[in-house]
Parts: sequence; C-alpha cells; structure tokens
Amino acid sequence: MAARPDYYKILGVGKNASEEEIKKAYRKLARQYNPDRNPGDAAAEERFKEVQTAYDLLSDPEKRRAFDTFGAAGTRASPGFGGVRVEDFDLGDLGDLFGSMFGGARRATRQPLRGDDLEARVRISFEDSLTGVQVRVPVEVDSVCSACHGTGAEPGTSPVVCPECGGRGVVSEAQGLFAFSQPCPRCHGNGSIVEKPCKRCRGSGRERTTKRFSVKIPPGAKAGTRIRLKGKGEAGRNGGPPGDLYVVVDVDPSRLFQRRGTDLVLDVPVTYAEAALGANVEIPTPDGPVSLKIPSGTESGKLLRVRGRGAPQIRGNGRGDLLARVKVTVPKKLSKAEREALEAYGKVSRENPRERVFSP
Repeated sequence: MAARPDYYKILGVGKNASEEEIKKAYRKLARQYNPDRNPGDAAAEERFKEVQTAYDLLSDPEKRRAFDTFGAAGTRASPGFGGVRVEDFDLGDLGDLFGSMFGGARRATRQPLRGDDLEARVRISFEDSLTGVQVRVPVEVDSVCSACHGTGAEPGTSPVVCPECGGRGVVSEAQGLFAFSQPCPRCHGNGSIVEKPCKRCRGSGRERTTKRFSVKIPPGAKAGTRIRLKGKGEAGRNGGPPGDLYVVVDVDPSRLFQRRGTDLVLDVPVTYAEAALGANVEIPTPDGPVSLKIPSGTESGKLLRVRGRGAPQIRGNGRGDLLARVKVTVPKKLSKAEREALEAYGKVSRENPRERVFSP
C-alpha cells in the first residue's frame, strides 16, 4: 500500500507536541491556506484540506494513539495488521480491531469533536478595572458555513451515499482466511460524498467569520483576569459542541495608584515640617478625596493605611485598602526667611541621624 502522510510533518510539529501546540499550529496554517483568502489557488485549497485532515486525526486522543501505535515512522500502519489505515476511523480498543479482522469490515465512525477554545484580549482603563465595564470584543471564529449549514454541499443538493463502500465508510480486502478493513479511499470513512461542493466554503462545511461578543468586565478585574464565555469558541465537528471563548483583560497603568492584589499604593508628598510636626493632608482615592492624618515624626517611606479604599474583590464582597506611602520632600530653593529658620533649627537640634553609622 502507498505510504500514508506524516500528519505531524503536515502541521509542522513534533511527535511529542502537546494538544495546545497542535492547536496553535493548525490555526496558523488554516488561516494561511484558507480558500477564502486564496481564491482560485488550487494548491492552497489542497494544502488546506491536508491541514484539516491532519488536525482531525491528531486532535482526537484515540486516533492519535492509534496512529502512533500502528504507524511505521508515523506514516504507515503496522505491517502485522495487513496495512490497516488509522486515518479517520475509530479503532476503539484492540478487541474491536481484531473483531474487524474476523468479522469483516465494520462501519467507520466519526466521533463528535468539541470545537477549539479561543482566546481574545481586551484593554480597559485603570478606572474601569475598579468599577467594572461592558465591552464588545471582535473575535475571528471558524463557524458552520451559513450557506450549506455544514454539509459541504451546494445549497439545494445533499451529500450522496458513497458508491465505493455503499455508505459503510470502510472497504474490505480479503487476504487468505482473513478479511481486513480500511477506511474507504473514496469518502475517507464518511460514508457519503459531496458531488457539488458548496461554493461559499468549497466543500469544507465551515467558514471564517468575525463575531462580536458583549463581555462584562467585573469590578476589581486586574491584568491577566480571564473571563469565560461558554460555547462562544470554534464550532464543533461531526455534531460536537462548540468550544469556549476566554477573554483576557489588559489594564492601562494608573498615573497615581499602584496595585498590590486588592490594595492600592499611593505616594503622598509631605513637607519636612508636616512630617516632623504632624498634619492632616488631603489625598485622592478611587472614590474621591479623603483627609489623611500624618503622625508627628513620620519618616519618608512609611505606609499609612486607609481601610476600604482599595480595589473591589473580584469574587465575593469587600474591598482592599489604600496604602499611603509618605514621601518627605526637600525644597530645592529656599527663601531668605526659610533659610534663616532652618539654620536656627540646625543650631538647636539635638538629633544626630548618623550616630548609628559610626557605632561599633
């Protein structure tokens, strides 16, 4: 029998590739060779079909295991089984495989496959991340063809029973006392063929479309928050359910606040006199200005906590705190009166801030 294609090579991945790596490789190639983007390019259309066939097999764990187990160098089935092909047919377990040897060909089955999950990113302002916001996200998805509704046949026509296998999806080959089955080479195990392919999807039954989904970003969302929209991913195959859409949130940085979990950090500049003598200063918060008490003797860098003025908890009730970080400012220019006052203070001051530096 002719050598089978190397499906790993078609997708450009190694045999140890993870499901996610296989999925990413498929999406990239499917976009590149999509017939809608390459009208009239027969080579691109053929390549698109090869990529689709390779992904259909490698994305199904059972088919992939069978392909790895019975393939020679990943391209042929094990000769011990008479060259049984594993593409597009459900091996089930070994009992089913031996059953097909002794009981003749059984109908190949195409398992319903769940559609791929998709990921989209959305950017919001820091203020919207605290209050929550409703946004619309455009997503390019692989959907059921709107013209043929997934049949792959031109509207007004339908797939017909494969004349090669009579609709069974498999054909038998007698070898001595045994009959070996393999997927039908005409319909590739479907049991039916499309005589007039749909012009819109070129017989694939699927088309690439852009959909826009409304997404509610909850209050307290931070950079990296993932929001799941169930059933809004890629369409399933063979009647399988659609995948999910995950929206990842990016947040613009704030001019004033830094985020630590649900707490917010705010730098509060104070004068030397305010830090030494103590003062009440007005500071901004996400809910408006509040008065902050600066205790006398506050050092630069000290954190003062304002409870309940931080970010909302994304799950549950309550909010974090606002941490006011004191920054004692040093004037770059002094008036004559200021200089005289500081010089007078220096003469009467008993503080030696460098005393610990020289202590043993």
